[in-house]
Amino acid sequence: MAATLFQPAAHAGAINLRHDLDLSTDQLVQLLDLAEQMKQSRARFASALKGRYITLLFEKPSLRTRFTFELAIKQLGGDSVSQIGPIADREPLKDVARNLERWTDLIVARVFSQQTIEELALWARVPVVNGLSDLYHPCQALADMLTLKEQFGRLKGLKLAYVGDGNNVAHSLLLDAARLGINCSIATPAGYEPNAAIVAQARELAAETRAEIEVTNDPEQAVMAANAIYTDVWASMGQETEASERREVFAGFQVNESLMAAARQDAVFMHCLPAKRGQETTDAVMESSQSVVFDQAENRLHAQKALLLMLLQ
Repeated sequence: MAATLFQPAAHAGAINLRHDLDLSTDQLVQLLDLAEQMKQSRARFASALKGRYITLLFEKPSLRTRFTFELAIKQLGGDSVSQIGPIADREPLKDVARNLERWTDLIVARVFSQQTIEELALWARVPVVNGLSDLYHPCQALADMLTLKEQFGRLKGLKLAYVGDGNNVAHSLLLDAARLGINCSIATPAGYEPNAAIVAQARELAAETRAEIEVTNDPEQAVMAANAIYTDVWASMGQETEASERREVFAGFQVNESLMAAARQDAVFMHCLPAKRGQETTDAVMESSQSVVFDQAENRLHAQKALLLMLLQ
């Protein structure tokens, strides 16, 4: 896991979402409230981005990120242009950024390296949104917080247990949970824990909300009294050569019926998708009444609509 920790500091020309902390806690709460309103009344916001144009850059394959951003833009009255493949293979990234800022009002980038997001934000004078990087997945975490709020009617005091790889999703969940007063327990195999600097940052934020942050190598300990159990694939895009080894290492970290039973009776199951059924979770858990994975997927649309509106107001 990369050791670099990027501090919250928006570019002078725009408010960005390079990572979760580019939104203040107040802005995060406002975004979730706005997303709820936008979900309930699509027609009310149908012209909110009329005349605005968004760049979508995809270095990685995408279903949820691409469809939900394209639909979010269209449902708000705007339009998008997209590029699939390497972003800066023919010219420097700083030149790409300064071209795109002249043509479009905001840049969404789904990339391999967080450094690509940082450089785009450094050079572009329009907002840059991280659609996924190796270090953070802030748009997914926004949808997850919205889903938890819908399921339980509150966020503060809930317990979220994440079981699996201490990856970009785990990092974003830690940072948002800590700020919203959600107790967050991360269970990974030894050596696969989340970035230590991000954990420390989450604990510092949690001290203000009195949330508890736990990192353990025991999945049953993590899910004890949990309101939600979350998992992700064991080998992310770019880690395909490690897939076989990771299946062995993570074998005891599958979210199955037994592990779900160790949480609260009303606990929900969460996954950012796509899922490898039979690996990080079972088909039975995915299809159970506890599963809210498709609510999460739907809420990518609503959370991102709120994000776009806030960044382009």
